Amino acid sequence: MKIYTIGGYSEVGKNMTAVEIGNDIIIFDCGLHLPPIVELEEREKIMNEKSLRAIGAIPEDTILDSKNSRKKVRAILLSHAHLDHIGAVPYIAERYNAEILGTPFTLSVLGKIMSDNNNHIRNKIVAVSPNSSYIIKGEKNYKVDFINITHSTLQSSLIALHTPEGIVLYANDFKFDDTPILGKEPNYDMLRKIAKEGVKVLIVESLYAADERKTPSEKIARGLLEDVMLTTNNENAGMIVTTFSSHIARLKSIVDFGKKLGRKIIFVGRSLNKYVSSAHDVKLCPFIKNIELITYRKHVDSVFKRVNKNKSSYLIVCTGHQGEPGSILERISRNQTSLQLSPKDHVIFSSKTIPTEVNIANKGQMEKRLKNKGVRIFNEVHVSGHAGREDLRDFIEMMHPQHIIPAHGDLPKLSALTELASELGYKIGKSCHISQDLNIINL
Repeated sequence: MKIYTIGGYSEVGKNMTAVEIGNDIIIFDCGLHLPPIVELEEREKIMNEKSLRAIGAIPEDTILDSKNSRKKVRAILLSHAHLDHIGAVPYIAERYNAEILGTPFTLSVLGKIMSDNNNHIRNKIVAVSPNSSYIIKGEKNYKVDFINITHSTLQSSLIALHTPEGIVLYANDFKFDDTPILGKEPNYDMLRKIAKEGVKVLIVESLYAADERKTPSEKIARGLLEDVMLTTNNENAGMIVTTFSSHIARLKSIVDFGKKLGRKIIFVGRSLNKYVSSAHDVKLCPFIKNIELITYRKHVDSVFKRVNKNKSSYLIVCTGHQGEPGSILERISRNQTSLQLSPKDHVIFSSKTIPTEVNIANKGQMEKRLKNKGVRIFNEVHVSGHAGREDLRDFIEMMHPQHIIPAHGDLPKLSALTELASELGYKIGKSCHISQDLNIINL
């Protein structure tokens, strides 16, 4: 068995891994590296395969071009609907005569991304329900399980690929939340069954492997939101909440508390529209009838003029929690919309700043502009969607894999997971394999 660590092993994002068994290759994820995308959008450059490769925003999957490996690819398996896992599909999937598999929500989001950017691909697209299996046909046939797991978006999966060499378990982005606000609980029974069968290799995220914690449940974030939205003095103030557009469970909590406040709830932004409408497509958007959804820029100003007349009657939910140029909140902070912020208006960040230089700079500059307007800022009303060190410890001990490959991180993050594996008895270079982009691990 060969494991190609194509992307997401030298950085956070750009996730792509390929597993080769004989004359068959199966790809896991196909994501974007988002920081250079932000810069590309600022310069208003055209996004295509060539321009994205030039700035290192898509995985350098040309590693599969040697020895005709590209012809061996049978399927691309998508773990969940975040852009750092599915965003490169429209640009490179057609290089492969391979079907694309994902859960219904993930594929709905992918479809909307392609529609928005006028992308089309010829690959066969197959929806696999959470906790279901599918047979991939190649020189041999391979059963693949999409095991439901909790994360910060709907219908996320741990993916188990059954091969003659043993099970490959791909666990890139997850947490253990036994009390999710929306969607199914983690399928521990399915995981234990796979552990009994025997996991040859566990490819696992290392994003927060250095954080000595168990990641809290989403119900904790719901409690934090309740405190900020319902117990602060906001009776005569405007209120804006910004969060990850893909975090449907978080959006549900925001809507629930907006209703308790008696405010009219308006969602603003194309990204919110994509994810909310995809959740509605799979019947996992219980709040759709309680919101007004605004997407087109020409409609935003007319709606904001209406809000301006009586801000305390409205709750605005919008994009821009990272200070992304052109996002709704960033434009509001620059006075580029008709919504005028006043002293004591509430701006709630139900998010964490993704720690890249461009995000930290953009968010910091936006916060300065907001503070100059005298608004009240509430930061990090949030819990993570990623496993902490103690979650990873429990997971490894549950699965007992023969081999571990740390993924989704730069070298310090991968090293933190390697240290944990060493604590659990794995040998670096023998049963725990630290890798970088464009490397091949032979098992």
